[in-house]
Amino acid sequence: MKVILKKDFRTLGRSGDIKQVKDGYARNYLIPRGIAEVATDGAIKSWKSAEDKRKKKREQENKALSAIAEKISQITLSFTRKVNEDGIMFGSVAKGDIVKSLKAADVEIKREMIDLPSSIKAVGNFEVSVYLNADVSAKIKVTVVAQN
Repeated sequence: MKVILKKDFRTLGRSGDIKQVKDGYARNYLIPRGIAEVATDGAIKSWKSAEDKRKKKREQENKALSAIAEKISQITLSFTRKVNEDGIMFGSVAKGDIVKSLKAADVEIKREMIDLPSSIKAVGNFEVSVYLNADVSAKIKVTVVAQN
């Protein structure tokens, strides 16, 4: 099934792209969540006619998000976790912990924006990527310290 993406979707494409996806994925996931619509002739014509407007809007959004990305890249988050005698950490640092710490620093982001394949389960310094949209990303410095 051909669909037109209404929103940027990191794994699929940008807003306005026409993609070929499986029927079930489109009907059960993309269309109900408002991420895509069926690519009929009329829908394609209307998307192409509003393309300039979308480009201007995207440029404005990118400028605003670049300022936020600059602010995020200057932040260093520090977490303290308990460690046993062998140096093995109890618990971990997950996306939720990072979101809460950024919220305390007056930066509002969603969990989905953080690229963290698995929770941090070791003591040390880490860099975590944050994707604000398809064009703008930033890296946060995360420090995990052992608590005695």
